[in-house]
Amino acid sequence: MGLIALCASVHAADYTGPLFDAHLHYNEEAWDGKAGPHPPADVLARMKASGVRAIVANSRPNAGSLTLAGLPQTREAGVTVVPFVRLYRNRADYTGWFADDTIYDMVQTELARGTPAGPYRGLGEFHLYDSANANGPVAKKLMALAEQRDLVVLAHVDDTAIDLLMANTPSKGQKARLIWAHTGIGGAPVERVDALMARYPGLVGELSYRPGLVCDDNQLCPAWRTLLLKYPTRFVIGSDTWVNQRWQHYEGLMQGYRQWLGGLPADVALKVAWDNAAGLFGVARP
Repeated sequence: MGLIALCASVHAADYTGPLFDAHLHYNEEAWDGKAGPHPPADVLARMKASGVRAIVANSRPNAGSLTLAGLPQTREAGVTVVPFVRLYRNRADYTGWFADDTIYDMVQTELARGTPAGPYRGLGEFHLYDSANANGPVAKKLMALAEQRDLVVLAHVDDTAIDLLMANTPSKGQKARLIWAHTGIGGAPVERVDALMARYPGLVGELSYRPGLVCDDNQLCPAWRTLLLKYPTRFVIGSDTWVNQRWQHYEGLMQGYRQWLGGLPADVALKVAWDNAAGLFGVARP
């Protein structure tokens, strides 16, 4: 009994490889280009200390992502920036972007000019607080545009909206690439996530804020462990630094991922931590 108890109390070593933060914001509250509590030197130091070697940058406004993409300090920190066009110029855009043609025009302008790190690679993050708004005229146009231009979409939506958004792509979701922020707001059941993964080959689950993901020992709960092992190439991690508090705890967030990644088979841990996101964008392993 003593040996059994001892073995049960020992956890696998933490994952020590590179991390790809596939859901990161550098919003104006953190740094507006002149002032803020988290200037570039601060956030880059946090990434470097955490072993984060690449990020999907999407910021309100897009100037935050462009700042990170253009700094020589970013390259010196060993961080690759994958820039997305965020649909929000300000907070007012959160609730009406899906029917606002000026948002579509802004996206077209941003895509045409590109970034210091090269072309934009995706659209989002965007929110839909009512899943029916996935059928808004601008939402429809942007989903079609993303597939036509081979852009990845980052969407903060519920499971119903996933079906609606995918239906608005030319391939009806069979060629679209969509990172599902938090793998569902409101905690879609694991069985529903499984069904959507099976239906849409380009659907990728991002795991920040995901209810029920980890249990008391900061290891994956059994149902989620089973799901990640079933779809080892379909999940990514992210910080979701949507408020400054997330920056203040950035290193802890990344360490939390390292703990439960260490409980996965080593090849699966590397996929979730790095390879899956890197594969979406052609980023080499450091």
